[in-house]
Amino acid sequence: MGTVLPARPAQTLYVTIRRDELRELKNERDQLKQELAQLRLALQNQGQVAAVTQLHA
Repeated sequence: MGTVLPARPAQTLYVTIRRDELRELKNERDQLKQELAQLRLALQNQGQVAAVTQLHA
């Protein structure tokens, strides 16, 4: 068995970000959320088409 090491407390990392960078990240997040919603809808539609195809086969 390996050596047991004592657990270290979690460290906090502080980061500074400019407002324009934050705005850009929020816009990118919103765009990715929209893309994800579209992909989920496409997958859902594809699953429905596959189910209907199996029923008629």
